[in-house]
Amino acid sequence: MSTSNPVAFITGASVGLGRAIANRLASDGYDLVLSDISADMLADTCADEAVKARKVECIGFDIRKEDEIKTAVATALEKMGRIDVLVNNAGRQLKKDAIDVTWDDYDDVMAINLKGAFFLTTAVARHWLANNLPGSVVSIASTHAVTGLPQGHVYGMSKSGIAGMTRMLAIEWALKNIRVNAVAPATVLTPSRQQMLADPGLRQRMQERLPQHRFPTPEDIADGVAYLANPRAVAVTGHLLPVDAGLLAV
Repeated sequence: MSTSNPVAFITGASVGLGRAIANRLASDGYDLVLSDISADMLADTCADEAVKARKVECIGFDIRKEDEIKTAVATALEKMGRIDVLVNNAGRQLKKDAIDVTWDDYDDVMAINLKGAFFLTTAVARHWLANNLPGSVVSIASTHAVTGLPQGHVYGMSKSGIAGMTRMLAIEWALKNIRVNAVAPATVLTPSRQQMLADPGLRQRMQERLPQHRFPTPEDIADGVAYLANPRAVAVTGHLLPVDAGLLAV
């Protein structure tokens, strides 16, 4: 059952960025482990032409639960025989005034966006380290890892954590041939964000903040992930790559 092709394990692969990343890496010759909280959610991604051409394993698991993370990694290795790239894309937003954020709100955002990503990464890295294998981790951070956002406090803190995790793990595994990087998107026109930006005035104001006066697309983010995942980027580790239409250059 194992594949001789490189394998990318992508979380949150059912929609938006995850779906675009799956298509781009499939086009680059990767076989895929696609995951979301339910395997049934992945049907549309699996129906995409680029993805259909690859060997694909779909896994439903809750990234907030340690035992499900361990089972997902074991299943991926059993079915595919290898994992070469891990893409930590699963995440959730929260928009609330700081004084209205509850303990449960905070815990759930951190559990999905940061804690789950960390423990999934270490579960995959444990396999790489035990078998002296190379590996590449690419996480989805955000420009809000380094800039402020009203009502985005917990989300921004979780993405700052992803940036910090990227640097720390990159240093720890630098001599083990395991690279750890992250992409920091600005607002991307995924279906959910298009609904949020249905107000033409709001959309124009947000777009004018970007020096290129355009929102990055899911495909732009996928291109950034593909670059960082590629073994040719051998000297790139611990890097936070903004894909932000110039926002962080201002």
